[in-house]
Amino acid sequence: MRSTLIRSTAQRMFFAALFALTAPVYAGSLSVSIEVPRLQVSEYHRPYVALWIARENHQVVTDLSVWYDTALRNNEGEKWLKDMRQWWRRSGRNHTMPIDGVSGATRAPGVHQLVFKAGEAPLGNLEPGSYVLNIEAAREVGGRDLVQIPFEWSAENSERVYKASGDNELGNITLRVF
Repeated sequence: MRSTLIRSTAQRMFFAALFALTAPVYAGSLSVSIEVPRLQVSEYHRPYVALWIARENHQVVTDLSVWYDTALRNNEGEKWLKDMRQWWRRSGRNHTMPIDGVSGATRAPGVHQLVFKAGEAPLGNLEPGSYVLNIEAAREVGGRDLVQIPFEWSAENSERVYKASGDNELGNITLRVF
């Protein structure tokens, strides 16, 4: 019996090693730092924000995060999602809100850090290639911003950092691929 157990353990180790050698290797994570600036206006509402990854031809690959007013009665906050025009046209109108693991409440002014890991929702197993991270914000009685950050996703384990900033509804944005 002991030899059978050892053989099956050895076989499991062999197949695990074989799978590890033949499985595709992906980059590990995306880290996104988003600044929601504190605006000096008479009527301030927190912005709705959507983050999604698209191919260079604008085809949506995955929605990473959607911040909107989840506290309004009768899901009324959902009707304002279409103010994030690009996200709504490309992806948003195809979803039933809330999206598990993607949608959440709006965020207060400040810097917000989001980390997405390969192999886990919502990032999943992103194939190596050229992509664009899109961050769109819209604020009631306010403006609209769309920031697009082209980036490379590869099997390399090297860290790459990309930076951009919005015009008014979004501040500094840092994308770190590692």
